[in-house]
Amino acid sequence: MTPHFLPLIGTSGPHGSRSAMTCKYRCANQCDHPDPNQSGNPHIQALLANAVARRTILAAGATVSAGAALAPWLTSSAASAAPATSGAGRRAAALTFAPVEPNKRDNVTVPVGYDYDVVASWGDRVLADAPEFDAYHQTPKAQAGQFGYNCDYVGAFAHPTDADRLVLTVNHEYTDEVLMFPASRYSDQTILEIAMQAHGMSIVEIVRGAREGSWRRVRPKKTKFNRRLTATTPFAIRGPAAGDKRMKTSADSTGTKVLGMVNNCAGGMTPWGTVLTCEENFNGYFDASGDLDPAYAESYARYGIAGEGRGWSDIDSRFDLTTEPHEVFRFGWVIEIDPFAPKSTPVKHTMLGRLKHEGANPRITTGGQVAVYLGDDERGDYIYKFVSAKKYRPGSGAAAKRHNMTLLETGTLYVARFTGDGEADGEYDGTGEWIALTTDTESYVEGMSVADVLIDTRLAADKIGATRMDRPEDMEANPVTGKVYAALTNNSDRGAKFPVDEANPLASSHVRDELGGPLVEASGNRNGYVLELSEDDNDAGATGFGWLLFLVCGDPEAAETYFGGYPKDRVSPISCPDNVAFDPAGNLWISTDGNVLGSNDGMFAVPTEGANRGQVLQFLTVPLGAETCGPLISSDGLTVFNAVQHPGEIDGATFEEPASTWPHTDRFPRPAVICSYRIDGARVGH
Repeated sequence: MTPHFLPLIGTSGPHGSRSAMTCKYRCANQCDHPDPNQSGNPHIQALLANAVARRTILAAGATVSAGAALAPWLTSSAASAAPATSGAGRRAAALTFAPVEPNKRDNVTVPVGYDYDVVASWGDRVLADAPEFDAYHQTPKAQAGQFGYNCDYVGAFAHPTDADRLVLTVNHEYTDEVLMFPASRYSDQTILEIAMQAHGMSIVEIVRGAREGSWRRVRPKKTKFNRRLTATTPFAIRGPAAGDKRMKTSADSTGTKVLGMVNNCAGGMTPWGTVLTCEENFNGYFDASGDLDPAYAESYARYGIAGEGRGWSDIDSRFDLTTEPHEVFRFGWVIEIDPFAPKSTPVKHTMLGRLKHEGANPRITTGGQVAVYLGDDERGDYIYKFVSAKKYRPGSGAAAKRHNMTLLETGTLYVARFTGDGEADGEYDGTGEWIALTTDTESYVEGMSVADVLIDTRLAADKIGATRMDRPEDMEANPVTGKVYAALTNNSDRGAKFPVDEANPLASSHVRDELGGPLVEASGNRNGYVLELSEDDNDAGATGFGWLLFLVCGDPEAAETYFGGYPKDRVSPISCPDNVAFDPAGNLWISTDGNVLGSNDGMFAVPTEGANRGQVLQFLTVPLGAETCGPLISSDGLTVFNAVQHPGEIDGATFEEPASTWPHTDRFPRPAVICSYRIDGARVGH
């Protein structure tokens, strides 16, 4: 039997080429619902028409001229105590690998001269007392000790005592029950209980493999830090909204404790050695056995909360909005976890606002505070930044870490407003400013308290006139240049539900019906952008910035595309940018979700500086139906980590009749984390 999950919508979801199955499980069918942002705020599209036109003209005439022991181990803007100065110390390294061609293979495809290993798959043992994985005899207890499903964000930290080991942190965003379970073998209740334990995060130790750049799991009995966090793990709630009446439930009269985290998408690593993980489409987990509380009608509507959940209320009444109207306010937060303290209680930080968080990437300001960049992944929603009140303390000592783990509890939360008035020298497409929403003690939004702003952050941003974006996802600062890059995945409703300028070519864009098929014009912004932000004085604490379109994604043959000024006949087609990362040279690496150009999703590398700026090259593709998540590049440049999420998630696929069997260890697909590396042991990409 199968539980009463959401019905399938049409054969193709509005999120690019996502299948109906993906929209069902990933988005809770939200992409088929009315736009939750009904504010009259300006949309980024109103500013992009001239920018796109100018970038297209530039492209047509473009020519090419000749940490501490517990700090994040992988390349991250968070690892720098201060941003790089403009121009000083910049490195521009050409990418030399032969790009992978678009394809529809049921495998991970890497460039010639490269290989990849599967590091951890769904069901692998994480805890020493967990049983070996058996999809036909799975139990909630077994899943609670095994690697979770649908891995997403990947973080990695240097082991404190062993230079050949890493501590890997991996999000598990959601579950695909129809792909996970044999029909008629499990009861509805058991399926739901297993699914709850397949969410959350896995923390596993890994060790260097036989080849330079390769990694493998350490046996659970030989590890110190392995841990599973699930939808039933205890969490603390901290920050100004903790204890608010909306945070209190029948099970928690203090409003400071909650069980579990759900729909964890991307995240970030802090300089003090903790991981940030983000709850995204939390609205899809709450059912309603009766009427919803009218007192929260505006808030519920703005977050897409309609009482159409996954059936979890059948086994846990706190997911029933009718009887527990406040439980939903306890989800949608950025969470901090110490991977080196397996018995510690993770913290949901209310000071960073309640959104459909994609990621949370820190950077140290010139003044020594920590800034965190945040995207709210919904069509028409906003980009945010948090700046701490207190300063970061360098060092690996216990006192410094205790101090740094309080940095996200006080500070200022901002939202971005973009304008089209570019600077006189023409360097930018426009300028913008970070508008303060609230500090931990004072709200700047009329009629809303500090707790109001943090709990209903979207409503606060509506009131203050933020700029509506096309699904802002991951944001991260380049550790070499300090510039900030934001992935705007797509918006298929551009020109329909969203107002457009007739001169804006991205009211329509081009897709391919199949691999190698002709380009076909489709409504909306189907392929997405990558924005480049240059904050004033290259300071993460600044409130002003310039912005430009670094990439207008799509097929290079399409008129609307732009690749940083690089010749369009020398780049790989890219569609639906999702997550971003940087290698030690400052090259931008992009993973995609929902490719509408006929190929499987993949990962791409692109220089951001120098003669090859904008040269997008495809590094890998993932199997049929899968999304490319992660990504992370090692600080020594020898390894690329990716999470292969939802392989085989194609309409009509089931456990018995899968569309994919990757990683080909079973007759059914298993989401997994992989590491890619050069066979000759040299740095990846070069």
